[in-house]
Amino acid sequence: MGKVRFSSVNGNMMGLDGGAMFGNAPKALWQRWTRADDNNMIDIASRGLLMETGNARILFETGVGAYLSPSMKQRFGVKGESHQLLFSLNDLGLGHEDITHVVLSHLHFDHAGGLLAAWQEGREPELLFPNAEFITGRGNWECSCSPHIRDRASFIPELNRLLEESNRISLKDHGDIMKVDGVEIRFIESNGHTPGMILSHIRWDDGSLVFAGDIAPGHLWVNLPITMGYDRFPEELVNEKQRVFKGIYEENSWIFYTHDPVYAASKLAIDPKSGRFVPTSLVESFESRGQS
Repeated sequence: MGKVRFSSVNGNMMGLDGGAMFGNAPKALWQRWTRADDNNMIDIASRGLLMETGNARILFETGVGAYLSPSMKQRFGVKGESHQLLFSLNDLGLGHEDITHVVLSHLHFDHAGGLLAAWQEGREPELLFPNAEFITGRGNWECSCSPHIRDRASFIPELNRLLEESNRISLKDHGDIMKVDGVEIRFIESNGHTPGMILSHIRWDDGSLVFAGDIAPGHLWVNLPITMGYDRFPEELVNEKQRVFKGIYEENSWIFYTHDPVYAASKLAIDPKSGRFVPTSLVESFESRGQS
């Protein structure tokens, strides 16, 4: 896309409970949209977005990675022993050392776990991306330092210390703007899923894209009333979705889905019958086409 190149970078897939992922929607409804196994688990992607410009290689999120112990991988249905995101970067001719910035919408383990090297018995957690500036929301950083019991288990206890010791952590507030080689990234704070999550609104010469984080983990969650059981403040999240989707629609932006097992991105339209936003121009991910 002109001066900027975007790539969907696949990480380790997961399996999570469909009831938790669709929250207030009964199974009789959500099972029409996606398939669950005998344990009610549905496939969940763990995908990052790589943006390459002339001087920067910016990775939006790292997925769950492979830092969890075997027992914890089993609990969260994490597939694969190796750190799949690193292999996906290698397929693009890059190593994690080549990444100049890592932008994390929030610090839950399924978005930030890929910052860490793969688990090895008896080995302390090791921070990857040695040349990157780590960017996240100030509010979520504060939340992760002293998490509420409601989502305490979603944060990685060792990660904050490792990020602080790197001296490469940068905290952003709502409305902050980062400019790289003529590309503008404006950060939008969202509090419905977890306090202080930041969405990245990326603008370049002839287009724009919004990295949606968990405001819409996949295209099925574009449906405004659908929220996750993991969301801290679901009613606030619905209001945030309304505002963010309106901007995406009016600007004809792309929206990127970090957890969708089939689609990496789409645009939005308005359904004439319901008046609600619906995904359109859906772009399949590499993994849905059987590629590594």
